[in-house]
Amino acid sequence: MALVARAPRASTKLRSFPVLQHRSISLSSYIVTPKQLHEALKKNVQSRISTAPRVIPLSAAWFMPNDERIGIESFKAKRIPTARFFDLDDVKDHESAYPHMLPTNEGFAQAMHKLGIKKDDEVVVYDTEELGIFSAPRVAWTLRVYGHPKVHLLNNFRLWVREGLPIDDGEPESVAETTYPVPSIHPDMVVKFAEMKTIGYDYGKEGAEEVQVLDARSKGRWEGTDPEPRAGLRSGHMPGSTNLPFQEVLHPDTKAFLPPDELRRVLEGKVDPKKPIITTCGTGVTAAVLEAALHHADFGPPEDRRVYDGSWTEWASRVSPTSNLIRTK
Repeated sequence: MALVARAPRASTKLRSFPVLQHRSISLSSYIVTPKQLHEALKKNVQSRISTAPRVIPLSAAWFMPNDERIGIESFKAKRIPTARFFDLDDVKDHESAYPHMLPTNEGFAQAMHKLGIKKDDEVVVYDTEELGIFSAPRVAWTLRVYGHPKVHLLNNFRLWVREGLPIDDGEPESVAETTYPVPSIHPDMVVKFAEMKTIGYDYGKEGAEEVQVLDARSKGRWEGTDPEPRAGLRSGHMPGSTNLPFQEVLHPDTKAFLPPDELRRVLEGKVDPKKPIITTCGTGVTAAVLEAALHHADFGPPEDRRVYDGSWTEWASRVSPTSNLIRTK
């Protein structure tokens, strides 16, 4: 596990943040630009003993299991100064048979403790330069599920690098651990298997609630014509689900979120903002990309937007082959 961070090294960073004695909270939106984060970081109190709230960049660098690249190595190679590293493969439910399920309340608090994050810190989660928006929305969503008050998503680190903003590299240094209270989960943000199964069985029945399921996987996996990346797992889709590959809500070059008006046009062709929306994917990672896109576009009431935590890996592993709950094309 690598829940670590370091102070900037003068030999490798492009430029440092000036030291200011006081800071004010300046990040008002969930999705923030590189410039907005850069300006906010300049207001951090540069002292290990300060108790003032801080803006903390949090790297969610992660790659698929079949990718030779490793998140922590990407973090070491290039990161935002003062950033910490959130290990998506470690901060999870270790007793679950499915990858990336939400950690226990205690497990989340322990992760924040080791990361040196306090409850009143303002956290800005970001991805890798290599992939653009990918795993950071899942980490930001996790923080929100556990009630961290101030959470943001950087849009995005690839643009941060292109704009010539400060970077750091090398082996991270440890951070001062904090006391983070054990939180309560916000169940209204999460969908579990039992509810999804009921929705699947009820699809098309008269009088059933019109819940929309938006699937972030590729078209081939959704149709059942391409294999799943996990061996032995059947591809296909849930009854009534709609396919929206997560790449379609991102700019093709920068891999940053499209502007809100463009996102609304993409979403309007897929789902109705007046009806509840559940996002899903392979393991719950890119489902959070779609959830963040819905948030950024202000598409539908926030209380009607949820993520299926177990996503396709849990679904295809648990439903009976004779249940007709896996559809193709």
